[in-house]
Amino acid sequence: MMQVPFLKLSNSMPKNVTTADARQTLRRAALHHQGLTKLAPFGAGKQATLRALEHLSYVQIDTLAVVERAHHHILWSRIPSYTPVHLESLLEERQIFEHWSHAAAFLPMRDYRFALPRMNAVKRGESKWFASVSDKDEKEVLARIRSDGPLGARDFESSKEQQGSWWNWKPAKKTLEKLFFQGELMVSSRQGMQKVYDLRERVLPTNADTREPSLREFSEYLIDSSLKAHGFTTQKQVTHLRQGADLRRLINTLLKERIAEGTLIELAVPGLPSVFSVPEIFETKRARSDSKLRLLSPFDNAVIHRTRIEKIFDFNYSIECYTPKPKRQFGYFCLPLLYREALVGRADCKADRKNKRLDVLHLHLESSIADREEFDAALAPALQRFAAFNACESYTILKVSGSKIKGVRVT
Repeated sequence: MMQVPFLKLSNSMPKNVTTADARQTLRRAALHHQGLTKLAPFGAGKQATLRALEHLSYVQIDTLAVVERAHHHILWSRIPSYTPVHLESLLEERQIFEHWSHAAAFLPMRDYRFALPRMNAVKRGESKWFASVSDKDEKEVLARIRSDGPLGARDFESSKEQQGSWWNWKPAKKTLEKLFFQGELMVSSRQGMQKVYDLRERVLPTNADTREPSLREFSEYLIDSSLKAHGFTTQKQVTHLRQGADLRRLINTLLKERIAEGTLIELAVPGLPSVFSVPEIFETKRARSDSKLRLLSPFDNAVIHRTRIEKIFDFNYSIECYTPKPKRQFGYFCLPLLYREALVGRADCKADRKNKRLDVLHLHLESSIADREEFDAALAPALQRFAAFNACESYTILKVSGSKIKGVRVT
């Protein structure tokens, strides 16, 4: 077996580690830190939801409703007792807030100050998207919310004779979004998927830390958040969709500083970019995952970095809802299947809520699934659990490809 050439060794670290051992260690560390190796690693209920959010640092919001929306799906994958009410309560209690991570997200209020660099950049006019929004528009919208209370975009819709006025839906929506992105408005609640905005001073807790972090503080936050949520990281992962040459240079410098201090090691694993982790990653003996088969959201924190998933898990995955139908291979909204320590396939699912049935439009399995009999036995309960999560009473499988599944009935 090929041995891993370590760029830096800790005194207690094994010197002879094979490539296969290194990859297995990284997979186990990633799933463990993502909360995907045990049934309920964060506990149960609303507090478990907050613990999960604080640990992951964000949960992506998505508007697609083919199955339960991504933010609820991600949390349910880690908290079996989770219900959307838990997240809604945390938002109303101001323990979490909405803003932008690499995409629209729920974030822990504890980390509010680390959203300030993006907010202030928009306020300085660095976003071309909001160039058409005038100061007058902003003042008018702020005055309306200040006098009328929390409002959504639909509250600014005008009648036909008012079309073209500043409060017409389209310009008002853009103004609301600009004020939201620059932090003058916050989401106070949601009506379905519609945001309800209010003034920052009426939403932000009085004890919230509003000091904008320095570039160094922000860089350290990004590194620490990535290590905490994944167990290891790469420079590309830390800076995922983060702009700015100064930020990238400083993160590179900080990683080197931590290596010199001995708080991080840099691993050169064949086929992977440089991997940074704590020195104890090879000392910590993690038991094999005892988790059952899980259907993950395409926007799950564990799989959102597609290149990383391909390199670590040997799983080439992309969501195909943005792919023209004739070019789709697996389906519109295929969900990665996690079994034990491997991503073993994908299921294109759609919740038929009217008939209370989960349709598995296409189930595709990879050929190399360990413990095949156990997997086949785990499939039906996993699909039934996922159906129940989607308010469906049953499921049906319409197409199967790839590896055969014992006992599966295709409708």
